[in-house]
Amino acid sequence: MVFTFEHVNLNVTDSKSSIAFYEKALGLKEIKRIEAGDGSYLLVFMGSPTSPLSIELTWLRDKEGPYNLGDNESHLAFRVDDYPAAYEFHKGMNCICYENTAMGIYFISDPDGYWIEILPIR
Repeated sequence: MVFTFEHVNLNVTDSKSSIAFYEKALGLKEIKRIEAGDGSYLLVFMGSPTSPLSIELTWLRDKEGPYNLGDNESHLAFRVDDYPAAYEFHKGMNCICYENTAMGIYFISDPDGYWIEILPIR
Protein backbone atom coordinates (compact mmCIF):
# COMPACT_ATOMS: atom_id res chain seq x y z
CA MET A 1 0.00 0.00 0.00
CA VAL A 2 1.41 3.42 -1.02
CA PHE A 3 0.08 6.77 0.21
CA THR A 4 0.83 9.98 -1.68
CA PHE A 5 0.44 13.35 0.01
CA GLU A 6 -2.13 15.33 -1.99
CA HIS A 7 -3.12 18.58 -0.26
CA VAL A 8 -3.64 20.40 3.00
CA ASN A 9 -6.90 22.14 3.91
CA LEU A 10 -7.26 25.61 5.38
CA ASN A 11 -10.69 26.94 6.28
CA VAL A 12 -11.05 30.61 5.33
CA THR A 13 -13.55 33.32 6.15
CA ASP A 14 -13.20 35.30 2.89
CA SER A 15 -12.33 33.21 -0.15
CA LYS A 16 -11.59 36.19 -2.42
CA SER A 17 -9.05 37.78 -0.08
CA SER A 18 -7.44 34.40 0.67
CA ILE A 19 -7.11 33.52 -3.02
CA ALA A 20 -5.63 36.96 -3.72
CA PHE A 21 -3.17 36.59 -0.83
CA TYR A 22 -1.88 33.15 -1.92
CA GLU A 23 -1.56 34.34 -5.51
CA LYS A 24 0.36 37.49 -4.57
CA ALA A 25 2.42 36.32 -1.59
CA LEU A 26 3.39 32.85 -2.84
CA GLY A 27 2.67 32.82 -6.59
CA LEU A 28 0.09 30.04 -6.27
CA LYS A 29 -2.62 29.68 -8.89
CA GLU A 30 -6.10 28.25 -8.71
CA ILE A 31 -6.00 24.72 -10.13
CA LYS A 32 -9.48 23.47 -9.26
CA ARG A 33 -12.74 24.82 -7.83
CA ILE A 34 -15.73 22.97 -6.40
CA GLU A 35 -18.86 24.94 -5.54
CA ALA A 36 -21.91 23.57 -3.75
CA GLY A 37 -25.06 23.86 -5.82
CA ASP A 38 -26.81 25.55 -2.91
CA GLY A 39 -23.90 27.94 -2.24
CA SER A 40 -23.16 26.44 1.17
CA TYR A 41 -19.44 25.91 0.51
CA LEU A 42 -16.63 26.64 -1.89
CA LEU A 43 -13.41 24.65 -2.25
CA VAL A 44 -10.55 26.31 -4.13
CA PHE A 45 -7.35 24.36 -4.69
CA MET A 46 -4.22 26.49 -5.06
CA GLY A 47 -1.02 25.06 -6.46
CA SER A 48 2.36 25.69 -8.00
CA PRO A 49 4.02 24.15 -11.06
CA THR A 50 7.06 23.41 -8.86
CA SER A 51 5.24 21.08 -6.43
CA PRO A 52 2.64 18.31 -6.66
CA LEU A 53 1.10 19.45 -3.34
CA SER A 54 -1.76 21.92 -3.16
CA ILE A 55 -3.66 23.97 -0.61
CA GLU A 56 -7.42 23.54 -0.39
CA LEU A 57 -9.06 26.77 0.74
CA THR A 58 -12.49 25.95 2.15
CA TRP A 59 -15.13 28.63 2.61
CA LEU A 60 -18.32 27.72 4.49
CA ARG A 61 -21.33 30.04 4.09
CA ASP A 62 -22.74 29.40 7.57
CA LYS A 63 -19.47 29.87 9.48
CA GLU A 64 -19.62 32.87 11.77
CA GLY A 65 -16.54 34.58 13.15
CA PRO A 66 -12.87 33.69 12.84
CA TYR A 67 -11.46 30.19 13.13
CA ASN A 68 -9.68 29.20 16.35
CA LEU A 69 -6.06 28.61 15.33
CA GLY A 70 -4.87 27.72 18.82
CA ASP A 71 -1.28 28.79 19.47
CA ASN A 72 -0.49 28.82 15.73
CA GLU A 73 2.13 26.11 16.18
CA SER A 74 0.86 24.34 13.03
CA HIS A 75 1.99 26.00 9.85
CA LEU A 76 2.81 25.58 6.17
CA ALA A 77 6.37 25.96 4.88
CA PHE A 78 7.68 27.15 1.51
CA ARG A 79 11.24 27.30 0.20
CA VAL A 80 12.16 30.23 -2.01
CA ASP A 81 15.03 30.57 -4.49
CA ASP A 82 15.71 34.26 -3.65
CA TYR A 83 15.24 34.58 0.10
CA PRO A 84 16.36 38.24 0.45
CA ALA A 85 14.01 39.35 -2.35
CA ALA A 86 11.13 37.34 -0.85
CA TYR A 87 11.78 38.92 2.54
CA GLU A 88 11.66 42.43 1.09
CA PHE A 89 8.54 41.57 -0.93
CA HIS A 90 6.69 40.22 2.10
CA LYS A 91 7.92 43.14 4.22
CA GLY A 92 6.33 45.44 1.63
CA MET A 93 3.09 43.45 1.88
CA ASN A 94 3.23 43.95 5.65
CA CYS A 95 2.49 40.25 6.22
CA ILE A 96 5.63 39.18 8.13
CA CYS A 97 4.44 38.12 11.58
CA TYR A 98 7.58 36.51 13.06
CA GLU A 99 11.29 36.42 12.28
CA ASN A 100 13.99 34.07 13.53
CA THR A 101 17.20 35.55 12.19
CA ALA A 102 19.34 33.00 14.05
CA MET A 103 17.67 30.20 12.06
CA GLY A 104 17.48 32.28 8.86
CA ILE A 105 13.70 32.00 8.53
CA TYR A 106 10.60 34.12 8.86
CA PHE A 107 6.84 33.61 8.88
CA ILE A 108 4.07 35.42 7.05
CA SER A 109 0.43 35.44 8.09
CA ASP A 110 -2.50 35.00 5.69
CA PRO A 111 -5.83 36.91 6.01
CA ASP A 112 -7.16 34.34 8.52
CA GLY A 113 -4.01 34.31 10.64
CA TYR A 114 -2.49 31.04 9.39
CA TRP A 115 1.31 31.17 9.60
CA ILE A 116 3.50 30.28 6.61
CA GLU A 117 7.21 29.65 7.12
CA ILE A 118 9.55 30.97 4.46
CA LEU A 119 12.85 29.11 4.08
CA PRO A 120 15.84 29.62 1.79
CA ILE A 121 16.84 26.91 -0.66
CA ARG A 122 19.19 24.47 1.11
